[in-house]
Amino acid sequence: MIRRARTLPPALAGMAAAAVALALVLLVGLAVDRWSFAFDHAILVSLRAWGGPSWLPRVAKDVTALGGGVILTLVVIAVTGLLLVQRLWLTALAVLAASISGGMAVDAIKAWAGRARPDLVDHLVTVTNASFPSGHAANSATVYLTVAALSTQVLRQSAARTYTVVVAVLLVGAIGLSRIYLGVHWPTDVLAGWSFGTLWALAWWWATERARASIGGER
Repeated sequence: MIRRARTLPPALAGMAAAAVALALVLLVGLAVDRWSFAFDHAILVSLRAWGGPSWLPRVAKDVTALGGGVILTLVVIAVTGLLLVQRLWLTALAVLAASISGGMAVDAIKAWAGRARPDLVDHLVTVTNASFPSGHAANSATVYLTVAALSTQVLRQSAARTYTVVVAVLLVGAIGLSRIYLGVHWPTDVLAGWSFGTLWALAWWWATERARASIGGER
């Protein structure tokens, strides 16, 4: 018996709509004036002038590490391994493929855009490559949101599905904000990264659900 494909959960549908709208706004803005966004400058300068409590820079560095290549690679390996142990072959393959291909796409976009890092404030962490889009924002959204989105297809309890999505969204949000606070990305870099990662994750949700429906599930 062929399993019918599920509809996109309301929370994920809302995220998709927001990501599309955000992407359109950024594209229009870039078309009008390639990189000039007044709020980019204002936010960076205001954040550095505020500074925050003495512990905030240290916390921001710890949070931003959760979107770095090493941590994300370990997360993908651990999640893929868990899925394989549970014989969820399709989901494991989707997590692995989405993460690898998403990272490659972000690198290609960075090379194409070639946007310089902000130089309005001192960087609180070392950075080397181009600024747009934020790799930490895009890659963390790709990995964490893909895992969360695909979990809605295999987790049976509604509360567990909701919890996974909420935690992923909060984590991705915190990582992106940390990049702005540390002075290494323009806010629009992070917005673009969030938009890309969200749409990438939801595209893989759709592709995986279609494949799951056509083969009648994984078990």
